[in-house]
Formats: sequence, structure tokens, C-alpha cells
Amino acid sequence: MTKPIGSQLKRICCHSALLIALLVPHAALANTWQLLVGAQTYDRANQALGFLPNEIWIHAGDSIRWTFPTQERHTLTFLTPGQVRPPLFGAIWGVEVGCPGTTPDGSDYDGSTCVHSGILLAAPDPPTYSVHFPSAGNFKFVCLAHADMTGVVHVMELAESLPHDQDFYDRQGQAEQALLRGDAARLNRRGTYAGGMAAGVGEIVTTTGAGSQTASLMRFGRGRIVVGVGDTVEWTSLDPSINHTVTFGTEPADPRPPSANVLGTSDGAREAVIGSPTDSVNSGFLSPAPQDRAKLPQSPPGVTRFRVTFTSPGTFNYICAVHDQLGMKGTVIVHP
Repeated sequence: MTKPIGSQLKRICCHSALLIALLVPHAALANTWQLLVGAQTYDRANQALGFLPNEIWIHAGDSIRWTFPTQERHTLTFLTPGQVRPPLFGAIWGVEVGCPGTTPDGSDYDGSTCVHSGILLAAPDPPTYSVHFPSAGNFKFVCLAHADMTGVVHVMELAESLPHDQDFYDRQGQAEQALLRGDAARLNRRGTYAGGMAAGVGEIVTTTGAGSQTASLMRFGRGRIVVGVGDTVEWTSLDPSINHTVTFGTEPADPRPPSANVLGTSDGAREAVIGSPTDSVNSGFLSPAPQDRAKLPQSPPGVTRFRVTFTSPGTFNYICAVHDQLGMKGTVIVHP
């Protein structure tokens, strides 16, 4: 007995669909996941220095596209296992070292060669950078601009089930943004204290098991301070992993070293004398000592304090030469 034409068409369609499914390559089924690098408040003061989120599970063949929505500089960098972490800049300020160099958007990473986005920041539109993961493994990634900004990508075999979907990572990233920006806002209370003024405040935070993030207040403790002639103002960096400067006058081409008119002190600080609002003085990097690790040489103390004595009246404006684009500026008014 001849089967109805409708039944034959159904069988043909089903067989065709199965054949097409079997012929579709894995690459065509691959996903592109979406994550963020950093977050900030509208005034750029409160910075979430972290990958949001900084841990994700994907399949081999998938890609991740990171978006960079802040005016703070970040990189997305996958080093090779055991590779010595390079500095962000080499001998010339602003010229990146990379790992070495930068790699194109969409580069493959399997642990054999490094991948580096270069410095990315919103100016004003947020740029993006993607990495493709062809094979399974657990891969750490870092930001070369921030010592305590790390994460991990878990790349699983196609036959394995993923624990989370994109919606989960969207919600987790939003929650971490709120947490870190809120932490940075609360740090404002540490910004002023007896005997001195903060030059940036921060704290290292762990929100997943993959690595660290930093909540950072990119502000001086008080935007405006009034003193008298002959008084000394002391700034102290209270950020555990971020470099800041106190810079008066012309911004130097390289803010890392102190200017020639800055001297060291017996207690490991730096000091300078300013006699005119036209004077140029740069503290150099005020940097905490890196955390000591077992089986590595002990690191020397960091230079975190800078003292300036004002010998004439006037209005003295200063900036952090690293984060002035975020609004990290201040004024000292010196009365006779």
C-alpha cells in the first residue's frame, strides 16, 4: 500500500535535517561569549579594576569577546605557562612591551604562544577584543596595567556540559560591578587621616575562586587643602597595587621617576620644596611593595609617601600624572 505523500515528505525532511546536522562542522556551532573589562562610576572616581566576571567555562572552539567600557587603561593578556610577567611599558613611557607586542583581534590561544590586546580604553566609545580557544585547558589571563587583576578561562571538551550560560555571566558581572564600585566609594572615608592626605585608596577583592580584582578610589583625600607659608603637606598612597603620582606644574614625559628637585628622606619617603605656583615637581611613582612570596627574594619597602613644603603664598594645582584623565586632581592654597 502506498504511503500518503505527506508522510513521505515528513520522512524526507527528517532525514535531510539529520543529515544537515551531522554535516555542520563544530566551528559553526561555536559560541562567542561576552564579558567586561573594568567598570566605573559616572565621574570616573570609583574604579572596578577587574574582569567582570573573571572566571568562565566555555567549550573548545568558542570565543570570548571582552568590552572595555572605562577611561582607565586595561589590557587583556594571556601569557604562556611560566612566562615572566613583563611590565606594561619599557624604557620609554607609553611604548608597550606586550608579551612581546600585541596580537590581532580574534587570535587563538592554547597556551603555546601569548596573546595581548594592547592598552584599550573607552575614548569615548568602548573598544572590544576577542580571543578564540581551539582546545581544552585551564588558562589564566591578566591585565598588565594592574598587578591584582586576574582571571581564568576553563575550556571544556564539546561532550562536557557547561555549568552556566551567558545570562548567568551577565548577572554575575553586574553584581561584581556594583560590589567593587560600592567598595571604592566607601574607601573615601580612608582618604583623609591625621597627619596627611591620601593619594589614592584601594583594596584587593576576591569575588570568585579564579583570581583577584581591585576596588580603587582614583582621588586625592581632599580635592582642596589650605595651609600656611612654611607648612608641609604629606601625601600617602593607600592603594595596595596601583601606582600614583603627585605632580605640580608641567607633566613630565615619563612620570615614573621623581623629578630632579625631589630628594629622598631617611625614612624612605620623598620630599620637595615649592616656592612658586609655576614650579614643576613630580613625586615619581608612589608604589606599594609587591607582596612577598615563598621561595622568591624579599621585596624592598615601597615608596608611598611624598612631602612638599610651600615657601610662598599662592594657589598650587597638582594631578596624578597616571590618572588625571579620571579626574584625579587637587589644589593646595597657601596663605601668607
